[in-house]
Amino acid sequence: MTQLTMPAKSPAARRAPRRPQRAVTLNLIAVAAGLAVWTLLGVLGVQALPTPLEVAAKAGELIADGTLLGDALASLRRVLLGFLLGTLLAVPIGFLMGWYATARGLLEPYIQFFRTIPPLAIIPLAIVLLGIGEVPKVFVIFLAAFLSSVVATFQGVVDVDRTLINAARVLGASDRTIFLKVVVPASTPFILVGMRVGLGSAWGTLVAAELIAAQEGLGFRMQQAQLYYDLSTIFVGLIAIGVLGLLMDRLLLLAERHLTDWQERR
Repeated sequence: MTQLTMPAKSPAARRAPRRPQRAVTLNLIAVAAGLAVWTLLGVLGVQALPTPLEVAAKAGELIADGTLLGDALASLRRVLLGFLLGTLLAVPIGFLMGWYATARGLLEPYIQFFRTIPPLAIIPLAIVLLGIGEVPKVFVIFLAAFLSSVVATFQGVVDVDRTLINAARVLGASDRTIFLKVVVPASTPFILVGMRVGLGSAWGTLVAAELIAAQEGLGFRMQQAQLYYDLSTIFVGLIAIGVLGLLMDRLLLLAERHLTDWQERR
C-alpha cells in the first residue's frame, strides 16, 4: 500500500509564524536603543535636553491636572473630523477622475495645482475667509488629508489591470458591475495606503493649524511651552501626537489587512 505523505513546507512557510514575533522583538530593541541614546544625551546636558524620566514626570503632572487629556481630546477631535471629511470627499472624486475621462480632464488641473501648495500656506487665507474658530483649523487638516487620499484613489482606479475589465465585459458584465466588482476591490489597497498617508499629513498639519487662536490642543500646548523654553512639555506633546498617530495608523493597517487579505504579501 502506498503511503501518502504531506508535502514539506517551504522555508518561507516555516518562517511565517515567526515574523510577527521577530518584528516585535526588533521594535522593542529599537525603542530601548532610542531611550538609551536619549538618556545619554540628557545626562550629558546636550542643549539642556530633558531625560526620559523628566519627561515622564512632566507627563504625570499634566495627566494629574487633566491638561494632557483635554489637549489630546481637542487635537484628536480636530484630526478625526478633518481626516474623515477629507477621505469621504476624496474617495468619490478619485473614482470619478479615474473612471470618467471627462471628470479627469475637469478636476485634475485643480487637484494637481493645490497638491503643490502646502496646506500650511493656506492658513492666512483660511483665517481671512473662515475666521479664527474651529472651522479654519479643521479645514487645513481636511485639505492635507483630502489631497493625499484623492491622488491615491485616482491612481488605484487607473492602475486596475485592463485584462480584468476586458474579461468581465466578455462575460457580459455591465459597467456598473465592473465598477463595483472589479474596480473598487482592485483600488482598495491604493485607497487605504492613501488614507494612511492622509492621516500622517493630518497629524503633521495639526500643530500649525492650532496656531489659529487655539485655547487647547497638543500643538497649542507645545507652542506655549516654547515661549517659556519648557522642553519637557514640548516632548510630552510630541510623544502624545506620535502615540495617537501610531495607534490610528495601526487601526488603518488592520483594516487594510482585513479588506485586502486576497493580496500576496512578503
